[in-house]
Amino acid sequence: MNMKTKAILLHSLKYGDHQLVSDFFTEEQGRQSYISRLSKSGRGQIKKPFFQPLTLLDLEYDYRPNSRLQHIRNIRMSRPYTSIPFDPDKLSLALFISDFLYYAIRNEQRNVALFDFIEKSMEWLDDKPDSFANFHLVFMLHLTRFIGFYPNIESQVDHSFFDLREGQFVTFPPLYPDYLRPQEAQVLSRILQTDYSSMGNLTFSHDERNQATEMILHYYRLHVPDFPELKSFEILKQLYS
Repeated sequence: MNMKTKAILLHSLKYGDHQLVSDFFTEEQGRQSYISRLSKSGRGQIKKPFFQPLTLLDLEYDYRPNSRLQHIRNIRMSRPYTSIPFDPDKLSLALFISDFLYYAIRNEQRNVALFDFIEKSMEWLDDKPDSFANFHLVFMLHLTRFIGFYPNIESQVDHSFFDLREGQFVTFPPLYPDYLRPQEAQVLSRILQTDYSSMGNLTFSHDERNQATEMILHYYRLHVPDFPELKSFEILKQLYS
C-alpha cells in the first residue's frame, strides 16, 4: 500500500554500501523504521542530507503491516532548516534532542499533537537568532504533557519538595531518594511555567543549566522504561561554558 506522511528523523544507521536504516517519528503512524537506498548520482531523489538529525520531511513509502522495515519510495524536505545545520550551538542542541527523543518516544503510536509539538519546536529553534540556551529544558519538560507524565503543579506550595516518582510537589520528602529539594524543585517549577516566548526570563549559569538538564533526565529515567544515560549530554555540557 502506498502511503504519504510528514516525518521527523530521529536516527540513521548505514546498512551496506548504499543503504540506510532510519528511525522516524511520523505524523500518520507514530514511530516507524525505514530502509532506503541512497542515490549514487546528484539527480536521485534520496540523498544523504535528508538524513540529518531532526530533519522535517515528507515521505512516500510502501506500507507493509507485517514488515519491521518500511521501504521509502520518495522523500523531500518539508521545511529546510536555515540555521540549525550551520550554527554549532544549535546543531549541538539538535543532536542532543534527537538522541533524547530516540529513547523518550520509542514506543509512541500515532500522536498528532506530539508530532506538531516537536515540529513547531524545531521550527522555533531554527528561526530564533539568539537567547536559546535553555531551549532543551523547556522542550523536555513540556514534552511530558504529550507522553503521559507531566508534573502536577497544582500541589506546589512555598518550600515544596518534588517527588520525581509521583511527579508532584510535596510538603515533606518521600522515604526514597528520588526527589528534588526545595531549591531544585523551584528551578523545575520555573521551567514548567515558561514557554518559548518567555524563555529569555530564565537566567541560569552554565552549571545551573547542566544541573537542571540532569534533573529532567533523571525524571525521564524513572518514567520511561530503559531510558539510558545519554552520551550526547556530555557534549551538551560544554556549551555556553
